[in-house]
Amino acid sequence: MLSMHLAELYEVEPRALVQAVKRNIERFPEDFMFQLGPEEFANLKSQIVISSWGGIRAAPYAFTEQGVSMLSSVLRSDRAIQVNIEIMRTFVRLRQILASNAELSRKLATLEKKYDIQFKAVFDAIRQLMTPLEPKQNRPIGFAPWKEK
Repeated sequence: MLSMHLAELYEVEPRALVQAVKRNIERFPEDFMFQLGPEEFANLKSQIVISSWGGIRAAPYAFTEQGVSMLSSVLRSDRAIQVNIEIMRTFVRLRQILASNAELSRKLATLEKKYDIQFKAVFDAIRQLMTPLEPKQNRPIGFAPWKEK
């Protein structure tokens, strides 16, 4: 996400967001955030029709998912605090979901082993039906003149 959009989301001025990032630059490695290059910025200006005499003058920063999370911990607005709390709660929920998926996966593997033994005959029959038959010798399709031997 771009810094101007994040400033809107966190309800802070874009310059306050950039200041917070610069004051805490050690928290934002390259894989968390980067500044758009001149060509990218020019392309962005032409796409969103920013005038050359007003609006954004410096190239905005682009933040990755981790950068957005880190940003919420360095900003001082009430909204940033709430976003940071929600991010932390989301991480806890994700860990719970992953743990339950691992447990579900173990249960499924156990059931497969159990039913593999009970339904071996069924699985063997299905595999037999799935294997292709030996090709028969084909005779020409249609009528052929009667040949005497």
